[in-house]
Amino acid sequence: MKNKAVIITGGSSGIGKALAAEFGRRGSRILITGRDGETLNQAVAELRQQGIDAVGFRADVSKEEDNRLMAEEALKHFGKIDILINNAGISMRALFSEVDLNVIKKVMDINFYGVLYATKYCLPEIIRNKGSVIGISSVAGFRGLPGRAGYSASKFALNGFLEVLRTELLKSGVHVLTACPGFTASGIRQRSLTKDGTPQGVSPRNEEKMMTAEECARHIYNATVKRKRIIILTTQGKLAVWLNKLFPGLADKMVYNVMAREANAPIQ
Repeated sequence: MKNKAVIITGGSSGIGKALAAEFGRRGSRILITGRDGETLNQAVAELRQQGIDAVGFRADVSKEEDNRLMAEEALKHFGKIDILINNAGISMRALFSEVDLNVIKKVMDINFYGVLYATKYCLPEIIRNKGSVIGISSVAGFRGLPGRAGYSASKFALNGFLEVLRTELLKSGVHVLTACPGFTASGIRQRSLTKDGTPQGVSPRNEEKMMTAEECARHIYNATVKRKRIIILTTQGKLAVWLNKLFPGLADKMVYNVMAREANAPIQ
């Protein structure tokens, strides 16, 4: 990954920030995006303190024009784009019967359409350099999670898009990775939207028992180097995907019971 030009959307915190540090320490040149300018600048400063060649670009992935400008900014700084890591994402937590549909639309705009926009504008360079397109998906893209209708739908859509892209580019030399973390301590649950669109603020799960963002980033880095197709992280995540394929009825019951044990769970 030395001297590779890497774009990471949503790179100012959580898994995105950990990925910037992991790739950067291996010699990659990094551009991270984020919506909050202060948080973005702080992340860039921390990366530079580690000796990483990093720049920030304030952007909202749900806006097509921001993604076009992001690609232009990377070319301006690095002269090329080798790897795009579609990391920016948001979650939600509410029963479908109670949620404001605008919440689901917002989740889809960020988690799915944001990936389409970013990939569209970076792809010509990635094809030219036989680089990588990486989507940070989720086990929720293989197994629907109750109370996460918008999130699961966005990740199922993302998985389908990446599969299409991988097949279309089969003979181009481009690598497409679908990376599916299980429950990871990343801050996404604190920012998760409730039924009316307000952030829930507190994680309903024990973050200390989860895989760290840094460990997750190492797995994704290694999968990129090895040009893997799909990685599913955590034993719980692998078990959920396996059970859902072989024993879907049992998986329904087990997933229901696991999610119902969350603090203030939408389902009981």
